[in-house]
Amino acid sequence: MSVTGGLRVRVHTADPVRRRGLAAMLEAAGHVLTDDTPDVELCDLDRMSLPMPKEAEAPVVALTLVSPAGAPAGVLAPDATAEQLDAALRAVFAGLLVRSTAAPDTKGFAPADDMPLLTPREREILGLIGEGLSNKAMARRLGISVHTVKFHLEALFTKLDATSRAEAVAKGLRGGVIEL
Repeated sequence: MSVTGGLRVRVHTADPVRRRGLAAMLEAAGHVLTDDTPDVELCDLDRMSLPMPKEAEAPVVALTLVSPAGAPAGVLAPDATAEQLDAALRAVFAGLLVRSTAAPDTKGFAPADDMPLLTPREREILGLIGEGLSNKAMARRLGISVHTVKFHLEALFTKLDATSRAEAVAKGLRGGVIEL
């Protein structure tokens, strides 16, 4: 689906009343709730007895009062308005990171600890570096050429001001961009 139309959203919450409320806000914004393959996943962490899904099929927006582990693409306060929720879902679908200034332990739309903003592919490459993959293995896993991997590595090293893979991973870990 396109960003100008509605998105397919999978909602994770243990509270059926909260689910109906979120569903009403999402449907009013033109989004469609789905249990199939979503465009974006919405996790109401403050009302879930389970942690955030580790193997999400799409970018995740978390509604929470504390910073969640797993670095979701979006973090909003649980009392986010319908407009904030709609904007966050569309932003993470477009590959952006969202941090609400109302959610504690977040830094608004600024990168954590002066961390430069990385593209989704650069974050992906950084995670693969952390897994110890070679350029060739990254290219195979991502379905891109080795030349393209090298292009992303160069951009990543420049943005992070890193001179080695280890330094890039260390900065990514400190900045909360990746977890090992």
